[in-house]
Amino acid sequence: MIRLHVIAEGQTEEEFVNSVLSFHLGTFDISTDVRCVETGRRRANPRLAQTARIYRGGLIDFPRARKDITLWMKEDQNADAYFTTMFDLYALPEDFPGFLDASLQADPYDRVSQLESAFRTDISHRRFIPYIQLHEFEALILSDPTKFTPRFIEHADKIDDLVAMCSGFNSPELINDGAESAPSKRIIQSIPDYAGSKASAGPLIAKRIGLTAIREKCPHFSGWVETLEKLGAPLV
Repeated sequence: MIRLHVIAEGQTEEEFVNSVLSFHLGTFDISTDVRCVETGRRRANPRLAQTARIYRGGLIDFPRARKDITLWMKEDQNADAYFTTMFDLYALPEDFPGFLDASLQADPYDRVSQLESAFRTDISHRRFIPYIQLHEFEALILSDPTKFTPRFIEHADKIDDLVAMCSGFNSPELINDGAESAPSKRIIQSIPDYAGSKASAGPLIAKRIGLTAIREKCPHFSGWVETLEKLGAPLV
């Protein structure tokens, strides 16, 4: 069995991996676990009987993320252990490898591909598979906004607006990364309640949509899942 370790940007991505992605990859004989990227830690203080505390969630800067990834890779050096990320292109730190050159790319798919390539070069390990979500997790659940209705029934009219908005894009992955127009911002404009419940509501909506339907609308995401599937073998 292949073991896959996922370093997620935040709690929403972490819950998505646990509740949706891990079950799918299990059918390929891949055991998946996930943790949020480390953002800081407080040292233990024996005089106060304090233990060390690690803070996780949020991609603050690249050096901290790199340290967290490489440390986990050192902790598990077995040949059957692979590592991947689930980071958002939206608000990606400017000190990320290849950030400046990639920002010159007009096509979002070219931009994210260039960033992932630079990321792979920086980590430089055959067991590392970089992935950056176009443009953030919420693009996945905008592949079918009608599935918001059971969770946010009181916003049915606004959900219709989200459906109409998404119909203007060939893929929800192309919904841009503007401060007010990124996928999550568009959802919150229509459904303000999403802001306080995204860590639970987002993965639940993704589960309702289903991985197959999401992959049909989100080719960059689908390519990542396919790469992960190839690590294992389908269970008969």
